[in-house]
Amino acid sequence: MAAISREEVAHLARLSRLAVTEEELDRFAGQLDVILQSVARVGEVAAEDIPPTSHSVPLTNVYREDVPTPSLAQDAALSGAPDAYEGRFRVPRILDEEV
Repeated sequence: MAAISREEVAHLARLSRLAVTEEELDRFAGQLDVILQSVARVGEVAAEDIPPTSHSVPLTNVYREDVPTPSLAQDAALSGAPDAYEGRFRVPRILDEEV
């Protein structure tokens, strides 16, 4: 695989709207080249007989029965609220009326 050039890094920087200096072009070209070589090596190692996986170990979901249980009464839930109105939490308005 050919090394990534300074011109390609400059082109990528322009597309990304990043301002880079001449020194950064040299540094980024070297760094991107290492990254691309690493990705190419992984591609060489990947074998046809190995199925793609999303996790290195098998995952299993642990389900439990959804059993309703008693919860806080409305008064108890609102007891610590700084401001309550008609059985609900009252909070400051954050949006204007206009939509």
